[in-house]
Amino acid sequence: MNRYFWMILATLVIVAFQVKSQNEKKVTVGCIGFYNVENLYDTVNQENNDEEFLPEGKNKWTGKRYKEKLNRMSDVISQLGTEITPDGIAILGMSEIENKSVLEDLVKTEKLKGRKYQIVHYDSPDVRGVDVALIYQPKYFKVLSSKSYRLKVADKPDFKTRDQLLVSGIFDGDTLHVIVNHWPSRRGGEKRSRPLRNAAADLTRSISDSIMKINKNAKIIIMGDLNDDPINESVKLHLKAVKSKEEMTDGTLFNPMESLFKQGVGSLAYRDNWNLFDQLVLSPGLVNKSDKGYSFHKAVVFNKKFLMQSSGQYAGYPLRTYVGSTYQGGYSDHFPVYIFIAKEL
Repeated sequence: MNRYFWMILATLVIVAFQVKSQNEKKVTVGCIGFYNVENLYDTVNQENNDEEFLPEGKNKWTGKRYKEKLNRMSDVISQLGTEITPDGIAILGMSEIENKSVLEDLVKTEKLKGRKYQIVHYDSPDVRGVDVALIYQPKYFKVLSSKSYRLKVADKPDFKTRDQLLVSGIFDGDTLHVIVNHWPSRRGGEKRSRPLRNAAADLTRSISDSIMKINKNAKIIIMGDLNDDPINESVKLHLKAVKSKEEMTDGTLFNPMESLFKQGVGSLAYRDNWNLFDQLVLSPGLVNKSDKGYSFHKAVVFNKKFLMQSSGQYAGYPLRTYVGSTYQGGYSDHFPVYIFIAKEL
């Protein structure tokens, strides 16, 4: 057993997992998450709408600022999950990635290079030229297949957004399917744009249903910036996600983020309100302990103080790289989110 899947006595697990210490069970733990890194562009002019993020562009996006952004992102990613798992996060979905090249630069940074993260990425037609992607530590996750799915909206033939990414592989003996999303934004207003996110949710649900049709106990993690909260209709009605294991029925998924949201926990702030757009939604196979493999134990919003603006009107908000075109040298307008999964030895 390598040091990532380390053995934890239940006396330690009780804080995070509510396992009774007197049982003294031993478990292995893995960490899987998602991070909207907010405009991770390089400084090279591409055939997309990246003009704002060029040295001569509105944001004066220089090589120095690009390197600072990479180092900021790697600092955050290097800490995710380390409160339980010494090697940190094993699988991380990401959004607002310009291309594969920026990911290659990211995983080579000083704080991440030792983990030897590998990349799954496809170019998509988004008008801003940003994509979703997945990085993973190959000693814990072996990729078997991947596929990119395009969202098509019937009455909007020219509509373009981020593709959805499906990656299937073996996670310490368990077959695991990860669907990475960045659903359409609320530009133009929440109500007006709602049908686009509902359509995105329908596509995600179709992907997961096709997997569960082959294996009803398939272990699926749907992750991403959904641009909706856990209580919005795209998540509740179209994705069919419920907030508790007890509410699960045939055809529903489990959304551990809803309970956090109802406790006032968010991953981004806008006009003095917190939203929890960044979510991880799980299939029954990761909730019902029907085998001796991994199952869900805890969801986390990584909202450490160093990721927040410390003063001024937006104190407590995520510390962004830019506010408008003013460079702040921060991290992202979103906090990362992740889950711990565990299995008994």
